[in-house]
Amino acid sequence: MSSTVVDKTMIYQCSAANLSGGGGIETYVASLVLSQISGISDRAIASLKNVDQRQFKLLHVHDADMLGDLRQECPVIFTLHNHSSYCPSGTKYLADRGVECDRSLNPLGCAWGHLVDGCGSRRPKNIIQDWWNAYHPLDTLKKLKIPVIANSDYVRQQIINSGLPSQQVVTLRYGVKIPKTSAEPLTFSTHQNQRILFVGRIIANKGIGWLIQALSKTDPSVHLDIAGDGWGKPSMEKLADRLGLSNRITWHGWCSGDKLEALYQQCFTVVFPSLWPEPAGLVTLEAYARYRPIIASAVGGIPEHVQEGETGILVPPNNIEKLAAAINELASNYAKTRLMGEQGQAWFQREFTIDVHIKRLEKIYEKTISDFHC
Repeated sequence: MSSTVVDKTMIYQCSAANLSGGGGIETYVASLVLSQISGISDRAIASLKNVDQRQFKLLHVHDADMLGDLRQECPVIFTLHNHSSYCPSGTKYLADRGVECDRSLNPLGCAWGHLVDGCGSRRPKNIIQDWWNAYHPLDTLKKLKIPVIANSDYVRQQIINSGLPSQQVVTLRYGVKIPKTSAEPLTFSTHQNQRILFVGRIIANKGIGWLIQALSKTDPSVHLDIAGDGWGKPSMEKLADRLGLSNRITWHGWCSGDKLEALYQQCFTVVFPSLWPEPAGLVTLEAYARYRPIIASAVGGIPEHVQEGETGILVPPNNIEKLAAAINELASNYAKTRLMGEQGQAWFQREFTIDVHIKRLEKIYEKTISDFHC
């Protein structure tokens, strides 16, 4: 950034603890706060109430609940991480039907979705609260007309469909920190160990049941490591037991640091079988950072982070046969798997490191400050 901007810029980062949406958002915001962004403080504030906003030269807001407290006393940017600003349930997923929701924000349609399609709570009080939690931030964004950053083209189009002008919304995909340990390309011996990895919450919408069913149709030597926990674990353990797969699955629980790093290093591919339309999905980028290809469901913003046949394989959601075929394809072809991992790592270095992300973010900051003073 230019010295004039460096001298003047202070950034507000919303505390990750206040964010709804799970570990991916928290990981990203924490990375921003901890990164050395040129000339920008890493100050995190939990609330804008009773804060003199004129002290800031720029506010970068990550929590939609904060939008109502903005007084437009300084330049502001809002990053849209999830569906919560245009979908009352926050999922864009009709759970009882197992399909993506194609409705725009509408009180009648969204109430129907909650009551009939199972996209959210069926309690009237909760339905009303969910509606307000989506409608109010969206209405505020329309009135404030501040720049909005979407973490994928999919999310950008969703909020444009909900009434935000296209010129108000820009796509900026996440960046990921390079692993502390030196990641290396897949070795033949690691590939021969035949381990695949799932990282995420163990809930129905994350597709873990689909993955377990697909595992039953893969080569018996393939072993699944699951790094995560959630309310769906007991039923998934029963499913694995019923299919005779208990000895082919290791449940590691929540992992972080060295443990998670070791799991990435011992697998030959990472599987990301989400059924709901993920806004983006950091798991793909974390796999690339470690020279591992990705097998992922073609929903939401996920396809924007997978180069089909080059850095990974995209599979239609809930298609057991095709997911099993993708796993078997990489399990039986070391050269192809290694090449995909190398191509994914090269793409990661060009587009998805936190340093690349911050350089692009700084340009948005600079423009926002310039436009505010015009």
